[in-house]
Amino acid sequence: MYRHRKPHDRERVRGRVSAKNGRKRYPGPEKKVNATLNVAPPIPHVEIARSVACEHGLVPLRCGVPRHSSPVASMNGIPATPSPINEPIFSYAPGSPERAELQAELARQADQVVDVPLIIGGEEIRTGNTFDVVMPHDHGHVIARAHMAGPDEVRRAIDAATGAHQEWSMMRWEDRVAVFLKVADLLAGPRRAKLNAATMLGQSKNAFQAEIDAACEIIDFFRFGAHFAETIYGKQPLSEPGVWNRAEYRALEGFVYAVSPFNFTAIGANLPGTPAMMGNVSVWKPSHAALLSNYYVMQLFDEAGLPPGVINFIPGDPVEVTKVVMSDPNFAGIHFTGSTAVFRSFWKTIGDNIGKYRSYPRIVGETGGKDFIAVHPSADAAPVKTAIVRGSFEYQGQKCSAASRAYIPESMWGELKGPLIEETASLSMGDVRDFSNFVNAVIDRKAFDKIKGYIEDAKASEDAEVIVGGDCDDSVGYFISPTIIVAKRPDYVTMCDEVFGPVMTLYVYPDDEWEETLKLVDATSEYALTGAIFAKDRRVIRHATDVLCQSAGNFYINDKPTGAVVGQQPFGGARGSGTNDKAGSMFNLMRWVSARSIKETFVSPTDYTYPFLGKD
Repeated sequence: MYRHRKPHDRERVRGRVSAKNGRKRYPGPEKKVNATLNVAPPIPHVEIARSVACEHGLVPLRCGVPRHSSPVASMNGIPATPSPINEPIFSYAPGSPERAELQAELARQADQVVDVPLIIGGEEIRTGNTFDVVMPHDHGHVIARAHMAGPDEVRRAIDAATGAHQEWSMMRWEDRVAVFLKVADLLAGPRRAKLNAATMLGQSKNAFQAEIDAACEIIDFFRFGAHFAETIYGKQPLSEPGVWNRAEYRALEGFVYAVSPFNFTAIGANLPGTPAMMGNVSVWKPSHAALLSNYYVMQLFDEAGLPPGVINFIPGDPVEVTKVVMSDPNFAGIHFTGSTAVFRSFWKTIGDNIGKYRSYPRIVGETGGKDFIAVHPSADAAPVKTAIVRGSFEYQGQKCSAASRAYIPESMWGELKGPLIEETASLSMGDVRDFSNFVNAVIDRKAFDKIKGYIEDAKASEDAEVIVGGDCDDSVGYFISPTIIVAKRPDYVTMCDEVFGPVMTLYVYPDDEWEETLKLVDATSEYALTGAIFAKDRRVIRHATDVLCQSAGNFYINDKPTGAVVGQQPFGGARGSGTNDKAGSMFNLMRWVSARSIKETFVSPTDYTYPFLGKD
């Protein structure tokens, strides 16, 4: 599941801070080309002259379109979205103002139990059918009580979404994206600590991980999304004399079903938010394990001015909700992050129901991963050690991009083994409110039992050895110590299965079997999400990149296979890892529009005949 995220590897904390108040300063907007409604058509012939001027350097180009080239204005102007930059990351270093603010917010939220309603058509709905949201690192501590939707509420959410569709889809695009730009600015400023604290307490992330996820990535999704929307609407066809051709990018006809996971608050914002930015309406089923942070995201949408019914928030039983949603004729698409098995079941259900729908639904999903690190004998051991530790154990390995299998050459193993064990054993583990902890708890009982089962099997197996970690303690929280298994066979179960926890399995291969090892990397897993290679020799890098071209949608050279950044490394994989529609890029937004070609002829023909019909 995303993914991957987040740039825990943005080792340089990129905050630009004002000495006066400790807050970041942002650049001013840059003017760009834009569209009215869902189209930015160039006037015929005028573009030809402009293109000639561009060739001579007279008109600057941006995104492949001449600046100020669109003649179509929104009312009396051509709007331009602010130029996006990746949100700088707060350091939360001792003595920093953001650290003090976050600690105060953590204490405040830990001392209350939030009542989380459904939100349908802008109305809070309380069903009375509730469940407790607890801290994974202190599972006796309840932080929220959430209401669950039943079939009636799901149908009501669908009705609210379809009722909002006409007005929202026809709203000028700049008004739509303005909502999400406001979400980004609210989160960059006054709501940052609130959402980060909820993510830490409810999903057991440390401060830095929550900052990158809940703050920076949501901000990036929406600021870059606005820019990508502008770029899409500006993509227009050519026109010949007497004809004006335009492309209109319509919202899908119906509603989008957004199903988000527990592990990234940003995914919860992106899955319903990105389709909505392009004029769609959504029924959003958040994960039970991320409800507090996702509820605060929903509040952000409302605070930013999103009209009622555009996004409807319905926690509920996944099977029950999905059954109602996918039987509705107005179901237009699914935006999903979760397990491969669940996604495949969705696809099958959609296929079985295909005759019911008004249109063919868009199916967009990012699912599982069994992400690799393949090390060539020419590589240095120290970077490999760091890549394994960070790539495997940040956020307890609970991300689809987490490194979970590695192939180490025999010649390096003697040098790597000791430091790797020592560094892994040194990782501090505990409550997220203690900022000295690198590792926190896994998400819930189900995850704890599954991961523990893999570890216990490895301890008992003749084909594997646990060389560090392996401790599991659920007395207070769901804690599993960072664990490294050395497999004696490359097909040992933890080399193949997605464990989704703080478990790395290594296979030590003979140096002269590099080619065979590359084939193992490609063939061992059904997934193809992320992967990394380490090597010095450029020929080796080139060859491995080619051999593994289908093995990972996000491929890293001499770096860990995690930390994708919006606008820099669009995220997604293929094979059993999903549809590879690249969250954090223009390509994902394109999935949520349906193009219409418009041809306008200024002087229409009045005679059916063509010149070739004349007699010699």
